[in-house]
Amino acid sequence: MPAIVRPVGDERDALAAYLAHERHVLIVAAYGLTDEQARLTPTVSALSIEGLLTHMTTTEQTWASTVTGTQPRRASPAPNATLERVVAAYQEAITDTDAVIAAADDLDRVVPVPEGTRWAPRDLDGWSVRWILLHLIHETARHAGHADIIRESIDRATALPLMAAVEQWPPRRTIQPWTPPEPSERT
Repeated sequence: MPAIVRPVGDERDALAAYLAHERHVLIVAAYGLTDEQARLTPTVSALSIEGLLTHMTTTEQTWASTVTGTQPRRASPAPNATLERVVAAYQEAITDTDAVIAAADDLDRVVPVPEGTRWAPRDLDGWSVRWILLHLIHETARHAGHADIIRESIDRATALPLMAAVEQWPPRRTIQPWTPPEPSERT
C-alpha cells in the first residue's frame, strides 16, 4: 500500500480506501514487536499497541452489528493473547465490517441507534451508513496516530519506515525501511 491513499473513484470507493489505509497503518504499528512490547505503555497514557488493536476490533464489531441490527460477534482474543492473535482478530473484524458495508445498498440508509446506547446523543434516532464509515475512518486514524507515537516510544520506529519494511519498498532518500534494533538497543 502506498504511503498515501490511492486515487479514488466514487464516494463509496473513497470511504473504503481511506478506511483501509488507516487500518493498515494501525496494523503496521505492530510489525516486528514481541508480545511483551505490544503490551508496553511507554507514554503518559495507558495505551498500548495491543490495547489499540483490541479496542479497534471491538469498535469494528460494534459498528458492523449496528448496521445489521444484530448483536456483535466477538472475535476478540483472550487476555494475554499473542500479538499474532490480536492482529488476526482485528483483521477478522475488518473482513466482517467490509462485508456488512458492501451489502449496504445505500449510504444514506438510516441505522437506528441501539437501545440502551449510553454514548450517543439523547435526541438522536439513527446514523447514516455514510456517517458510520466516516466515524470508523476518524476513530481508526486517531488510534493509528496514537499507535505511531507509542511505537516510536518503544523503539523509535514510525509508520513510513515500518510500511517500507512490511511492503519491501526500496530504500529512498527520505524513507529507509525499518530494521529491528540490535539487542543492546531494545527496550
